[in-house]
Amino acid sequence: MKRTWPIEIDCPNCAAKLEAALAQLPGVQAVAVNYVHKRITLQAAEADFAAVTAAVLAKAAEVEPDAVIHTDGAAEAEHGHAHHHHHDGCCGHNHHAQGHDHHDHAHGHNRSHGATARKGRTLLIRVGGAAALLAAGFLLTGRAHPAVNVACFVAAYLAVGYDVLLTALRNILRGEIFDENFLMAVASLGAMAMGEFAEGAAVMALYQVGEYFQDKAVDKSRASITALMDVRPDRANLLRDGVPVEVSPEEVAVGDTILIRPGEKVPLDGVVVEGGSALNTTALTGESLPRDVGPGDSVLSGCVNLSGVLTVRVTAAWGESTVAKILRLVEESGDSKASTERFITRFARVYTPIVCLAAALLAVIPSLLDGRWSHWLYQALTFLVISCPCALVISVPLTFFSGIGGASRQGVLVKGANHLETLAALDTVAFDKTGTLTRGVFTVTEVVPAGMSREALLEIAAHAECFSDHPIAASLRSAWGQAVDNSRVTEAEEIAGHGMRVLLDGREVLAGNARLMRRFGVEPAETASCGTVVHVAVDGAYAGHIVIGDAVKTDAVRAIADLKAAGVQRLVMLTGDREAAAAQVAGELGLTDYRAGLLPGDKVQAVEQLLGEGHGVAFVGDGVNDAPVLRRADLGVAMGGMGSDAAIEAADVVLMDDNPGKVARAMRIARRTMAIARENIAFALGTKIAVMLLGLLGVASMWLAVFADVGVAMLCILNAMRAMRR
Repeated sequence: MKRTWPIEIDCPNCAAKLEAALAQLPGVQAVAVNYVHKRITLQAAEADFAAVTAAVLAKAAEVEPDAVIHTDGAAEAEHGHAHHHHHDGCCGHNHHAQGHDHHDHAHGHNRSHGATARKGRTLLIRVGGAAALLAAGFLLTGRAHPAVNVACFVAAYLAVGYDVLLTALRNILRGEIFDENFLMAVASLGAMAMGEFAEGAAVMALYQVGEYFQDKAVDKSRASITALMDVRPDRANLLRDGVPVEVSPEEVAVGDTILIRPGEKVPLDGVVVEGGSALNTTALTGESLPRDVGPGDSVLSGCVNLSGVLTVRVTAAWGESTVAKILRLVEESGDSKASTERFITRFARVYTPIVCLAAALLAVIPSLLDGRWSHWLYQALTFLVISCPCALVISVPLTFFSGIGGASRQGVLVKGANHLETLAALDTVAFDKTGTLTRGVFTVTEVVPAGMSREALLEIAAHAECFSDHPIAASLRSAWGQAVDNSRVTEAEEIAGHGMRVLLDGREVLAGNARLMRRFGVEPAETASCGTVVHVAVDGAYAGHIVIGDAVKTDAVRAIADLKAAGVQRLVMLTGDREAAAAQVAGELGLTDYRAGLLPGDKVQAVEQLLGEGHGVAFVGDGVNDAPVLRRADLGVAMGGMGSDAAIEAADVVLMDDNPGKVARAMRIARRTMAIARENIAFALGTKIAVMLLGLLGVASMWLAVFADVGVAMLCILNAMRAMRR
């Protein structure tokens, strides 16, 4: 059982602590608290949703002792309506957790956005009051009793920093000492204890202002990335007695008819009943070329109607529509963290205690040598300020989020940051053939009967495949050219990787590959044809074979060239087709290797062999039979346009327009994202180390430390945003 709770949280440290606490709950199999996506995703063996919700809220209250927990209505089966508010979280941030359904999403977002805006205004008022008190203190210097100056500076300090002090104290009492609140509290109080009242108050005010702008930058970044993936239609025009009525897409049922006007998003998947238009598919595929549709054509939710009015019969409810699946994939992408993210989280836990120890040593050891206790204590306090790891723990997850957002803009859905890392490191890509490298549009190119007419052989083959939706079956029915009478077929059995066995007019008919023939004791004819060969037998006697051709996709040659240019060393095709057909396609595309005549289990073994040779292996496929091998590879890539639901569900990456060239594009995005993440790590650590060294040399001030801490975080956030650009 998997459940999700949205949570208004802006602090990665808080998210990490809450995630660790929730992971300790009994029965929890996996949990992810993602501060970028603002959601808690928990998978548990416990089937009682109400009990799981109660356990999550109770654990959150334990982590945050001052939390106020209440519920609004009964729990909802999928998301729930429980609400949970955090105040003054572990990093001084405001948290608001809530369960909600799809209908309440905008309301919940607006409410949390309003709470964040009010919090920001309150902080700015506090900072303004502190600035006025600081100005008064400076103006009264030399004009009033020193105690008046001190009172002004202390009042300014408390006005702007009381929440930081309270949070640091609460965390210390809970045994959670080393966080940014502790560092700022110790540094600023230490400065004031040394008589630097003005500096202590001013540094705290500057820190709070920096945190405010940092949170604003993160929110703006999050909003910008989310806007790239904003494919959700708000309304649908449901036709009731021929009159369009605006309703939510969730209210429309399969079989209903909807009206789509020019400029509107297609709200649900369906088939055009009346009208013609051009559709902008950029939101789904990343390609700008419009697609013309007319009566009988399918349309996918998330596209934009550009010109004519369309009347569409709905074929999938909202929850199963293309746009809903995309939103689910993107929302869940943050639940799978990259190893770089996990490393930064672990690093931050040990980094802060280490720098605190280093600061203590900096305060004591040089002072023992030269006796300048106040000087080195000040430098140690400066050392503490610059050591805050915010730039790392904020910018690295944001970089991966940006990369996933940028990939979705290109029609590539990546299901998690961990898959971006795998994409960046690939050196081997294995492809299915039909529908992946070839168009999957089959036509009969040769009919070779044995003991019967050409038409009779086509008639038998078309009826043998009458219950199959495979492209080969469709091509056989098309070649027959007449209506197929399904009532003539009384039994039908599909033998995976072999073909069909049916009873046609009471006679046993076999239609499939040579393995099927030999399995039932029939010797097939030898053929040198390069297409797919369907052998036919009737009542145990060979009746002939039909050759079906499938053309290579026009963009497949470019896709292979791009992958080679990207440094992929091995390009392998794994197909159940015959040796001759496989060799022809492999030669035409310039693949490094191919394996023909494979059953679904054989494809898994072939991928396992590649994995055993130490390669980073991706498998690209589109069919139901590809699901096992998609899961077995290091990275499964599914074709989302023609691909089966099973393949898309099993895959780690989904290509929305069935263009194999998107694999190389996804690799470029992944490598750029990884490079930006490494840049942020190097820049943040390098800057902090440089300022720390200045502190060791005795030339850094607390002002510089705060500017460096906040400035580095802001620059890293801006740099992270580059990952979503084309």
